[in-house]
Amino acid sequence: MMKKSALFMFFFLLCGNLFAAEKKGFEVSVREAVARQMQTYPKSTLKDLYKNFFQDKFGPGHIISDTTAAGNYLRRELNSYSKIEGAVAEPTGWEGNFLRVNLSVIKTGQISYDTFFDAFVRSVNGIRPVTVAEWQKEWLQIETIIRSMNLTLPDYDADRKEIEERLNRGEYVGHHSKTFEETYNPHYRIISKQIFEKELQPLLDDIR
Repeated sequence: MMKKSALFMFFFLLCGNLFAAEKKGFEVSVREAVARQMQTYPKSTLKDLYKNFFQDKFGPGHIISDTTAAGNYLRRELNSYSKIEGAVAEPTGWEGNFLRVNLSVIKTGQISYDTFFDAFVRSVNGIRPVTVAEWQKEWLQIETIIRSMNLTLPDYDADRKEIEERLNRGEYVGHHSKTFEETYNPHYRIISKQIFEKELQPLLDDIR
C-alpha cells in the first residue's frame, strides 16, 4: 500500500513539474514575441500584438477562402507600390508556426509571383484546427502576460474590450491599428514556416 501511495505521489509531482515547466515556457515565449514586435515596431498597440498572435494560430486561412479574390487583391497591392520596404520575413506569435513574408521579394524579382502565391495558398494546409473558444482562452492568457509587462500601450483598455467583444461574437480576425498602418505601411502575406524554409529561403539564398 505504501509503495502504491509513494508511486502515485511521485507521478502527481512529476505531472505538476511538467505543467509548471510548460507554463513557464509559454510565458517566456510570449514575452519574447511581444518584446520582438515592440523593438521592431515601437508604435504597436494591443490590436497589433493581437494580430501577431492570431496569425500564428490561424495562418492565412481567413484571407484565402477564395483564391481568385486573394490573387486579384495581391496583384492590386503589388501594382499600388513601386517599392516595398521591411524585413524579408518575420516570425509570428509565440510558436512561430507562420512567417510574415514581405511582398518586396516579388517586387525585386527574388521570388516569382506564381511561386510566392502558391506557397501562400498551400500554407493553409499547415493550420491546426482550433475553435474560437479555445483561442479566446489562450488569448486571455497571452493578454495577461502582456499586461504584466507594463508597456503603456495607447488605448489599451479600449482595444482589450474591442477584442473581447469580437471573440464573444465568435470572431477571431483582427486588424492592424491605424497608427501601425500609417507608420509602418506593412505589405506581407502569411506563409508557413516550413514551406518558407524549404522552398522560398533557398531562392533568396541563391541570389546572395
